[in-house]
Amino acid sequence: MKYLLCFVFLAFVALPNCHGTLSPSDTKKAKKTKELKVKQGPQPTNVVERGLVQEEPSAKDILVENGAYHEATDQKHFEGNVLGYVTPWNNHGYDVAKIWGGKFNWVSPVWLQILRKGPKQYELGGAHDIDAGWVKDVKKAGEGIHNRVVPRVLFDRFTDKDFSQLLTYPEERSIAAKMILSTVRKYKFDGIVLEVWSQLSARVDDDYLVALVTEICSTLTGAGLDCLLVVPPARKETYDLFSRKHFEALNPVVSAFSLMTYDFSSVQRPGANAPLYWVKNAVEHICPDSADNLKEKRAKILLGLNLYGSDYTPNGGQPIVGHQYLSLLKNLKGHLTHDEHDRENFFEVKTSNGRHMVFYPTLYSINERLNLARKLGTGISLWELGQGLDYFYDLF
Repeated sequence: MKYLLCFVFLAFVALPNCHGTLSPSDTKKAKKTKELKVKQGPQPTNVVERGLVQEEPSAKDILVENGAYHEATDQKHFEGNVLGYVTPWNNHGYDVAKIWGGKFNWVSPVWLQILRKGPKQYELGGAHDIDAGWVKDVKKAGEGIHNRVVPRVLFDRFTDKDFSQLLTYPEERSIAAKMILSTVRKYKFDGIVLEVWSQLSARVDDDYLVALVTEICSTLTGAGLDCLLVVPPARKETYDLFSRKHFEALNPVVSAFSLMTYDFSSVQRPGANAPLYWVKNAVEHICPDSADNLKEKRAKILLGLNLYGSDYTPNGGQPIVGHQYLSLLKNLKGHLTHDEHDRENFFEVKTSNGRHMVFYPTLYSINERLNLARKLGTGISLWELGQGLDYFYDLF
């Protein structure tokens, strides 16, 4: 199967751009699917009890069951910490965070940006996106596990000179860190998720970047707040972008590391979103089994799970979210295929706009990654809430 996939993918990449609309036959298939008795909303049993976690699930089962979830929405099944991201461009994620708030130790709305206004002058943009009522609802839903709301913060509209000033001068870093702290306190957040490493690691000396993260995170953690750091996984082309050395240096001041173990494949190299062996290697790269205090360190790593998928087509392909996946799945008869090497499911269909090779999470593939996280002793991070199918949350 693996060799066949490689041949098919190469054929996809070589074909020209051609996107079309659904043909009458596609519409007929969709209409037929609508006749299925689709389940929605709270159910007395979960997906495991309903026998839905299958290695090769049927398209019909997914189409019928994906919107039906266990009524005990605050019942947490995964033992480690869980971080869920929410974005302003995906409204369903806001609902997910409230409905299943008892499953997420951290919820990170993607709201804020650090702006440099001049020498020693910083401010936080994105305050217009802050929804205090929603924050209150999320915390109420997760009060049983004392969940925490930690908006993501990144550096925006910085010139090379701006970054140079920030990284070079300790006073600049201190002012920026204190500005973040005051903003977090003002809006009564529980900390932040800091995204800067991938932005700068290939461009600046590591020591400067470590100093910047240390300044910001120690300022927050010293005040009893959380500071989570987004970090890239090891790849062949960027093997040491974030290494064990960096992990060990920052571990004392960082509350948790959001490890982005997804987007393994691309239009240029179609395939699985996050092969299981690669996810395992990415964790062990920064914290091998030989590390001191292994249990405590691994618990700080949040193994990344994508809740979106990829649709590879003759024009190269694109990311897809739940409703797009279900629309394509309506064209499939029978069962999805299980890739034994990467431990993901995929299917191939032909529509009016050509062939589609679709990789998207299933209950089985998610469960495999949760079991890996249990084995390694890590937590998990979900990018992003609302992109996946509602019955996925039965597993977390």
